[in-house]
Amino acid sequence: MDRKTTQKLLPIRWQPTEAGQYDIYPAFPIGNGKIGMGYEALASKMRRHQRIVIDGYIGVFWDELQAELDRALRLLGVTAVWLDMRATLLPEAEIDALVKPFLGGDDPIFGARFNGRLQNFFDMDAVRNLQPNDTASPPSRATILYGCGAALANWDDALLVYVDVPKNEIQFRARAGSVTNLGKSQPEFHKKIYKRFYFVDWVALNQHKAEILADVDWMVDGQQLAPSKERGPSTPTFMSGDDLRDGLTAMSQNYFRVRPWFEPGAWGGHWIKEKIPQLPQNVPNYAWSFELIVPENGLLFQSDGVLLEVSFDFLMFHAHEAVLGDAAARFGAEFPIRFDFLDTFDGGNLSLQCHPRPDFIKAQFGETFTQDETYYILDCEPDAQVYLGFQDGVKPDEFRQVLEQSAAAGSEVDVEQFVQIHPAHKHDLFLIPNGTIHCSGRNNMVLEISATPYIFTFKLYDWLRLDLDGQPRPLNIERAFANLRFEMQGERVQRDLISRPTLDSEGDGWRRVHLPTHPIHFYDVARYEIDPHSAVWVETDGSCQVMSLVEGKTVLLQTAVGMSQQFNYAETFVVPAAAGRFRLVNEGETAVKVVVAFMKADLTNLKDWSNL
Repeated sequence: MDRKTTQKLLPIRWQPTEAGQYDIYPAFPIGNGKIGMGYEALASKMRRHQRIVIDGYIGVFWDELQAELDRALRLLGVTAVWLDMRATLLPEAEIDALVKPFLGGDDPIFGARFNGRLQNFFDMDAVRNLQPNDTASPPSRATILYGCGAALANWDDALLVYVDVPKNEIQFRARAGSVTNLGKSQPEFHKKIYKRFYFVDWVALNQHKAEILADVDWMVDGQQLAPSKERGPSTPTFMSGDDLRDGLTAMSQNYFRVRPWFEPGAWGGHWIKEKIPQLPQNVPNYAWSFELIVPENGLLFQSDGVLLEVSFDFLMFHAHEAVLGDAAARFGAEFPIRFDFLDTFDGGNLSLQCHPRPDFIKAQFGETFTQDETYYILDCEPDAQVYLGFQDGVKPDEFRQVLEQSAAAGSEVDVEQFVQIHPAHKHDLFLIPNGTIHCSGRNNMVLEISATPYIFTFKLYDWLRLDLDGQPRPLNIERAFANLRFEMQGERVQRDLISRPTLDSEGDGWRRVHLPTHPIHFYDVARYEIDPHSAVWVETDGSCQVMSLVEGKTVLLQTAVGMSQQFNYAETFVVPAAAGRFRLVNEGETAVKVVVAFMKADLTNLKDWSNL
């Protein structure tokens, strides 16, 4: 089994969705004749080159790629000498020693961001000794160096092919035991593999990918390199590096929507299953929809109905200044805003939790900014609630004692004795700056609008339940108490952590409602409410605009340079800062609401906890 998931492999052919139906394969059009498919077609692009370098990401099935391309080249009369980059990796014990300081020991979740480079995994003398054999001229003979990091060999005049794999697909393969970490001979438990992916492998590989992007001649979608029961034999799709970069430039000046992916969880609900019926239904629930979790989502291109996916970070490496505008000076190639769904409809409460303070996340995990969040209530039942902030007069020592006793003895905690509970209503916005105790209750569909970091959740209490593997979910009481802000209690919670909407501006058939965030949030939130057959022009004002249609069937986006795209209910989409201005059009018979998150104008003058 190559992959372990109920979700289907990305189809090669794009199919448009009906108006109003959530699209799980959103694709950006790049014109005709831009995407090829099949090993034979890819080999034809390589046949006249004497030196070929095939680099790529972790998770590529390199043995199959080599065998199938060799077969296709021989059919074209080309004999290839293949050099495997894996032969130059350092011994596994040395790689283990290299990465050990960044893996957090026995911690099941957390490590620290790797501060080395991809070449640290290789014997660079051995890499330099990998030289092409030029004794015969093309098209009859070629030397091909392949594997993660192959471009490190710096071959002159070589054709550079890059094979990318989306991170959700990497995780599906890791869960099946079909891929493992860089330099490891055998796969480990998939959660351990993921931890090293996040803190080490992806960091090194992303840096390398950014350095070679401008030189890539051909981009291959590596998720198509495994045979699929639904589709049959492996059929890779590919595009030229020039077309890739042109497509990324077009995105950076118009709009993009990442490909979402969905995961079940211990507390998950059934709203997503009901509203997005084209997803597999043979799962217990869907807890998350990763609408815009940039380190893990991909971007789909479409040409002649053929799909190709690349990881989102390619866009940021290529055009982060166009995407982020004024905020690029602060965030560089890191996209700062995250949108995701938390579905607890007929599910359970999330864990009681908090997120790290800025100095803590930087010192302990190597992140450059922290996980400041908000909960936008997209939908809910009448009994829905949000746990947020402490009760007045709560005693930290008493609270910690109760939590530790629960963890040790499996006893229930009377959470309401310590934590405030607030009724939740559609379109409410709850503010969750770092260190704030919180969780969503059951029967909510939360649109989580947040800073990008997404795994740094310190659980204090998880309602004594097990995860979907039948194991206890790890608690982080000690880390939580190093970050909790006990001053967020009593009436201050109502005053500071529940957004109070105000009418910001209005025009013919539209209104802009401001939903102020906390003074330490670097992003702000607003909502456009557009009457039937009405429209509003929006200025980007030097910031990307991250949006979701939170009420209504569809909304039409029109950019100033002439592109247009219809978006459906609950879909997340982004207009980059470089677009300048755009138009939201309601072509329907009922009002629509579009929530938007954007960067605050002066990031150098944000408040922090010390001056509040």
